[in-house]
Amino acid sequence: MNNKIIGLKCRLPRLVLLLFALTSSLFLTGYCEASSKPIQVFILSGQSNMVGAGKVDGGSSRWGDQFIDPVVSVYKGDYEPDTNYDSMEPIKTLPLKSFGGTEPTPYPGGGVQVTRGYIQVKESGIYEFRPGYGGSMDNIMEVAGKVVHRKEVGQDPVRNEVRLEAGKKVAFKITYMTKDANGLGWIVRMDVPGTLSTLVKHKGMYPYLMNDLHQWVARDDVWYRGVIAAAGSRWLGVKDGRIGPELGFGHVIGNYLDEPVLILKTSQGNRSLSWDFLPPGSTRFEYGGEIYAGYKDSPLSWEKGTDPKPISWYAGKQYDDCFGAAQEVLKNFDQEFPHWKGRGYKIAGFAWWQGDKDRYNEAHAFQYEKNLVHLIKTLRKEFKAPGAKFVVATLGQTAKDAPSGNEKRILDAQLAVDGDSDRYPEFKGNVATVYTHPLSQGGASNSHYDGNAQTYMDIGSAMGDAMVELLKKE
Repeated sequence: MNNKIIGLKCRLPRLVLLLFALTSSLFLTGYCEASSKPIQVFILSGQSNMVGAGKVDGGSSRWGDQFIDPVVSVYKGDYEPDTNYDSMEPIKTLPLKSFGGTEPTPYPGGGVQVTRGYIQVKESGIYEFRPGYGGSMDNIMEVAGKVVHRKEVGQDPVRNEVRLEAGKKVAFKITYMTKDANGLGWIVRMDVPGTLSTLVKHKGMYPYLMNDLHQWVARDDVWYRGVIAAAGSRWLGVKDGRIGPELGFGHVIGNYLDEPVLILKTSQGNRSLSWDFLPPGSTRFEYGGEIYAGYKDSPLSWEKGTDPKPISWYAGKQYDDCFGAAQEVLKNFDQEFPHWKGRGYKIAGFAWWQGDKDRYNEAHAFQYEKNLVHLIKTLRKEFKAPGAKFVVATLGQTAKDAPSGNEKRILDAQLAVDGDSDRYPEFKGNVATVYTHPLSQGGASNSHYDGNAQTYMDIGSAMGDAMVELLKKE
């Protein structure tokens, strides 16, 4: 220990030392208790909006015709970070007949390779450049004299955006740090309205998603595991080109709980609760002269008094596929999550965002409330989590004052299961419904809310807030 610290400690009053020791003891005790508690698991399911359609950025595209007169120059020796290659005489210079696309551009090699030329975009905006592929990503790219990409060998890239005007030529330069070099790369429009990049970087929203280097960051206390349509296994953060409500949900839950959190998402688009997700134990029902399938029945419906002719799908198959996959992950918990080996887990809650497919079938809309109640009870039973909280999100396009019809019937059903509605006393304090119409940004569920990332962040956060309020009632 540092002598200055020792000396200071010796001069401290005994009471202060006692308080310090007591506080430290309590802190360590609390920390040890939290670190030994089981992992808190939240299972998210539903249709395509639960899968996730919020756009992270404008979508990357391989670059090509934006680049004008590309030329590669080769300089003697290996790459030196302090060398000014603009002041050196190259060994050779070669105009490039092709640049970009899908096929690697042949480079001469034999030294440090530097590509120069011009960029001209068709639309004014803020752009990000991602030069290279594999080993060729280790480079420094400059546009209009500004470093827009820098990736050292073995390090993550650091990128800066640049504003470009349509039709205006600006100079670019790419200096490769290794012998790997080619003309491949991607260009991304970053200021597209509604994308997560625009919201975070240019509107200052959700600042916790990104660090000071403009890199997306992940939490180290919330793990995301996706199965079926929503794949992936990683610490919760921004990955790939789409987000779902799990991002906002996971941050809210992670901030509230001391224990680590597992977000287990199992969902599939274009699926109805009254057919595909129909829970085990659901019975047949009659509507409009048709008999509608119960669990494991096939087809979806048939005329009363006739014998059903099965098809290749059955009622509840998506339920079996999705929640069977979730059960499989949990059965192999230590293998799936070796960083939590031996901790065990607790099913703390379920989140459900679905209903779009059911609104196209009058009988399914009619039966939705009964099926939703049965779903809540069945999931708790099958996952052996009778105390697990349950949060439902409504369809954003449907307002409480909407005219009667299938959408209104489904909305009313989703609002009815909220424990505060007093419709189902057994759901008091353990089931909540999030009314998402004010958060939908004018979009609709069947158009995936136009990919607006704010909708997905805000609805996910609202579902997380609702879950936290239920957890507080334990």
